Amino acid sequence: MSRFDGRAADPGSYRDRRSEGAFGGGTRAFAPTSKADSAAAAAAADLDGLPRFEKNFYVESPSVAGMTEEEVEAYRRRREITVEGRDVPKPVREFRDVGFPEYVLQEITKAGFVEPTPIQSQGWPMALRGRDLIGIAETGSGKTLAYLLPAIVHVNAQPILAPGDGPIVLVLAPTRELAVQIQQEATKFGASSKIKSTCIYGGVPKGPQVRDLQKGVEIVIATPGRLIDMIESHHTNLRRITYLVLDEADRMLDMGFEPQIKKIVSQIRPDRQTLYWSATWPKEVEQLARNFLFDPYKVVIIGSEELKANHAISQHVEILSESQKYNKLVNLLEDIMDGSRILIFMDTKKGCDQITRQLRMDGWPALSIHGDKSQAERDWVLSEFKSGKSPIMTATDVAARGLDVKDVKYVINYDFPGSLEDYVHRIGRTGRAGAKGTAYTFFTAANARFAKDLINILEEAGQKVTVIDIEGMEVAGPS
Repeated sequence: MSRFDGRAADPGSYRDRRSEGAFGGGTRAFAPTSKADSAAAAAAADLDGLPRFEKNFYVESPSVAGMTEEEVEAYRRRREITVEGRDVPKPVREFRDVGFPEYVLQEITKAGFVEPTPIQSQGWPMALRGRDLIGIAETGSGKTLAYLLPAIVHVNAQPILAPGDGPIVLVLAPTRELAVQIQQEATKFGASSKIKSTCIYGGVPKGPQVRDLQKGVEIVIATPGRLIDMIESHHTNLRRITYLVLDEADRMLDMGFEPQIKKIVSQIRPDRQTLYWSATWPKEVEQLARNFLFDPYKVVIIGSEELKANHAISQHVEILSESQKYNKLVNLLEDIMDGSRILIFMDTKKGCDQITRQLRMDGWPALSIHGDKSQAERDWVLSEFKSGKSPIMTATDVAARGLDVKDVKYVINYDFPGSLEDYVHRIGRTGRAGAKGTAYTFFTAANARFAKDLINILEEAGQKVTVIDIEGMEVAGPS
């Protein structure tokens, strides 16, 4: 029995991926090779007894089919989309061209979206075709819905969960905050078709999460460690997973999750559909993709594969000494404080708490969030910040990736981060979804080794840069 247009109720409508040679398991490859074919043959045995599943739902609309190659290339150039892969579908320009069911389109209309973002316009046709997909896009690009809406269509085409079944869709995320935000979107857009989801992460009691899993949920969003705990405790299983998403794969590798990811993926059927999302494309991220994906599409929103900052963000770098930072921060807050949300990044939990206490003593409405806070306290701080009751939030890098708070107008790097990647992702908390934003960064002599690369990022983003010399170091400052 299926809930997607009755399509999968007919056993003959299930597509057999074996005929496409699209197996891989733990030795998946980017292109069909003799080695991959051998792996496919070996993997076929793993599918015995598993139900076939439907995953190609894409029907090209007449308006998309009518696009000439010149029009397709012009659209991709205008929206800064590059693609790789075999038989790449044309991008969609309007929501009605995607072919989403009416219940999904109603949710899109309710959310007030005007047109697909670049990653959505190209990613949706790719994902709905049932092929593996690599998406390289900066934060704030709309990638969460780029994989969630096809996931909802995918779930509604599968047989309904039986007692004891695990989920159909698994989304792996690096942090609790990102996982919670993804689940909020899954709940919002899955409600009309009664799709249930849950969020599995550490730092909170297991009881409610275990109960959700035992009741049966179609979508699980999880951090790797807690998910493995749930599997080993027999609270869930991955036998029904046919749609796998790795979100912020680069961040998960940075946090040392590669062994856990491999352990999880090894328990998922090899003919699954895998969507692999990353903001950057270093060699280690590419290598992990080669292990898990077979003959994938690749879509890159220009500026994502190389380290570049969002051009919608005005960047200001202040050159100063460590002792000058706090007074500079207060002066800056006096200039920019207008009730808008301001996110201040620190290097350490101790520094985060110290600056927050000092700001509150000086009358500023500030709260802090970092890894030593309990999950309940972190949730409360985020709620206060999102609602605007406390418009200033200090944070360590736990909030730098995946934090989706609307209308963050200013980001302040009180401490310069430990890498240029973290700099780009920190300032990416503002200027999201087409909005403009402003980032201020305090830069000291201790940060001198980052000066050259920081200048490159500023210049690429069209920022005016004055190169000056302080105590023998070249640094970038606002001209």
